[in-house]
Amino acid sequence: MTRSVWAWVRVLGGAAIIGLLVWKLGTSAFLDGLRVIDGGTLLVAFLIGVTTTVFSAWRWCLVARGIGMRLRLRAAIADYYKALFLNAALPGGVLGDVDRAVRHGKDTGDVGRGVRAVVLERTAGQIVLFVVGLTVLVTVPSPVLDELERHGAAAATTASIIIAAAATVVLGTRRLRAGTSRIARGARTALLEIRAGLLSRRNWPGVVLASSVVLAGHLATFVVAARAAGSTASVLRLAPLMLLALLAMTLPLNVGGWGPREGVTAWAFAAAGMSATQGLTIAVVYGVFAFVAALPGLIVLAARFVARSRTPQPLDEPVEEPVFVPAQRPAPRVLATTGA
Repeated sequence: MTRSVWAWVRVLGGAAIIGLLVWKLGTSAFLDGLRVIDGGTLLVAFLIGVTTTVFSAWRWCLVARGIGMRLRLRAAIADYYKALFLNAALPGGVLGDVDRAVRHGKDTGDVGRGVRAVVLERTAGQIVLFVVGLTVLVTVPSPVLDELERHGAAAATTASIIIAAAATVVLGTRRLRAGTSRIARGARTALLEIRAGLLSRRNWPGVVLASSVVLAGHLATFVVAARAAGSTASVLRLAPLMLLALLAMTLPLNVGGWGPREGVTAWAFAAAGMSATQGLTIAVVYGVFAFVAALPGLIVLAARFVARSRTPQPLDEPVEEPVFVPAQRPAPRVLATTGA
């Protein structure tokens, strides 16, 4: 019940953001986002999407192999495209990742480890995004940097209080459950898999490289979207705004990826002295680019559906019914008689 409520909260939250944007800015920004797209920009965005998907799948392979699972790059690319399409087509934005985690786990006979491999793979990308994003936001002039200069002390104090409270809760919970061997084993397994999948000498260079290429690809897609929407701002000026949009996309309040990205982009462009409508248009163009880049996942879905339909299903073996054999009476014994 809790999961169902949270799923509805995510979807309704994203829908509320879109509704608020339509109320404040109208529908022209959404329509303009569709009008400014042409075949050339779609092709460029699609090719960038191919690069980011291949490197994302490679990162998944590195993490999965690091924790002892089998995963070929070709299969990983197909599953990743399928996940991207499901994330873009279904509410919530995470159902595709859940599907590829469970599928890989079933194929290898360990669903739990398959789920943890996907979680670690996505976490690696988020860590690189947060590190790069925070570095740019606190060094490059942007609305965020202006807000930090005005309210930096209050923000730091609030963050410290939140971190301290979270640490107290976590430590208290651990002490209360210190005697639970199951939790202790789970924590030990998680730490070992983090070390093997992300931090080992063989894996971390590739994981960082793949995550950096994926982040660069997303930023490049945003630049293409900005140019298609008519923005002439420099990449240096756009970078903090685009990173804010990417950080907003990690929030679990969206409808197929739509919602926080559009709201934050509109606010960031307005706060930076540009048009909120143009910021929303750029976000819409980026959303269309992301959906088109994920369309090969539909081909993967269709191909696997056809393959399953053509695979002959095993026939049920006929059950032999028992044959009733009537019991035979023994033949009467004939007594031999002797003549007198």
